[in-house]
Amino acid sequence: MSLKLTTLADDARIAFDNLTDFAGGRSGGQVRLGVAGLARAGKTVFITALVHNLIHGGRLPLFEPWRSQRLIGADLEQQVHDDVPTFDYRAHVRELVGNRVWPQSTRQIAEMRLTIAYESATFFGRNLGSGRLHLDIVDYPGEWLLDLPLLAKDFATWSREAFARARDPRRADIAGPWLAHLATLDPSAAADEETVAEAARLFTGYLAACRQDAHALSLVPPGRFLMPGDLEGSPALTFAPLDVAPDARAPRGSLHALMERRYEAYKQVVVKPFFRTHFARLDRQVVLVDPLAALNAGPAAVADLALALEEILACFRPGRSSWLTSILTRRIDRILIAATKADHLHHTSHDRLERLMQRILAEPIARAEKAGAKVEVKAIAAVRATREAQVRRGGESLPCIVGVPQAGETIDGRLFDGNDDIALFPGDLPENHEVLIRRVEALVEEGRAVHAEARSPNEASLAGAGGPWAKGASSGRAAQADGDLSPDLRFLRFRPPRLETTAEGATLSLPHIRLDRAIDFLIGDKLA
Repeated sequence: MSLKLTTLADDARIAFDNLTDFAGGRSGGQVRLGVAGLARAGKTVFITALVHNLIHGGRLPLFEPWRSQRLIGADLEQQVHDDVPTFDYRAHVRELVGNRVWPQSTRQIAEMRLTIAYESATFFGRNLGSGRLHLDIVDYPGEWLLDLPLLAKDFATWSREAFARARDPRRADIAGPWLAHLATLDPSAAADEETVAEAARLFTGYLAACRQDAHALSLVPPGRFLMPGDLEGSPALTFAPLDVAPDARAPRGSLHALMERRYEAYKQVVVKPFFRTHFARLDRQVVLVDPLAALNAGPAAVADLALALEEILACFRPGRSSWLTSILTRRIDRILIAATKADHLHHTSHDRLERLMQRILAEPIARAEKAGAKVEVKAIAAVRATREAQVRRGGESLPCIVGVPQAGETIDGRLFDGNDDIALFPGDLPENHEVLIRRVEALVEEGRAVHAEARSPNEASLAGAGGPWAKGASSGRAAQADGDLSPDLRFLRFRPPRLETTAEGATLSLPHIRLDRAIDFLIGDKLA
């Protein structure tokens, strides 16, 4: 079930903003597409590749309007909101195509408008002339999505959830300094700005450590702590969880009162405006995830990713779309969960990766579909940086990927300078990965139990040491060593490819894997 994150006043404001958007798109159809992703999943690359292929006539055989030759063209237009930064598409293309470097990660919200001209698929529509679709793309950091569930949680609930996760043995080392400092604090003591700042600093350091490749953990709210932007150092970003009972009252002037007040300010000043102004006005949503980094770190990281996506999907407003709902109360009627960097695996593992994601997200996907939304999971590479080859070694033929590693990448003691092609056997996902899935599902169930316990604690759980994620509390199945179940995968970061040219000398668009399927799912029906 989706969380209720708005008041009647919020809903009225959202309806007014939707009417404004409708008026701005009156010369053609309009779709507002949200693009978000977690931890280097490739949001900027996805948007740039999508737009580049549509503008430059890229190879999109599974995009029906392209395949049926109904796609006339696409052009950039001025975006409609003057108070939102414009997505710098041209600069990102120069980086990808000219310099062959990946663009910088998304640090703030940005928008762009792409107008697509097409011929209708119906006889009646063709006689009315060509159609136009305004595609408004909203790019924002995926970490901001992790903040949306906070709107439905008070300070005590959020604190208990944060503590439960931090006390998990799989996080014990990285959470240690913060938890040790927190044990010295008395929530009822008088507030001291230096104490608050130190607690916030250590808590932020713990969240940043969770995100590092060695752990690849995704459930790390509040998201703005890791990318504060112009709010860095503000009181709204200077707070941390406290070990407080669910019914504890915060004495006036106490540490508890100050932390609670700043937590609520964070929700009102940072989270709610983003939800009301941008997120609640989307028609369709792409969530980009990098499951390979999580798989490399082990089942615990995969389970953490699944829990993060569950919380995110619970905040969406799914439902069937109609002309009336698009004007008054928009609903997200299509959600694409894109497992990125498919070019880092041989194609024989792509369908296995999709099945893995579908299994671990089965419940939130089912809830969104029950509400009327269509949901698809696809393994994609918005820009394909590798090609496939067969390499013989010791009489055995190995399916490899070939590409140019980025400067500074290393494998087996070899340091790359960013100029040489290599053939790499990346490993593969096992065809039957039921053991891995069962392990992940067990960890996800443990995480759900922790969240439920934090929201409705009882005396027994309060007396414990962190609930089901505490050391020794795992089921026998979940107590197996992660390393025994993780696929043997090897990843390098590859440079963007050189663009191919035709025999006539024309430069082709950015190569991809299943970007055409993604585009067809997201907007193909709007170009009928």
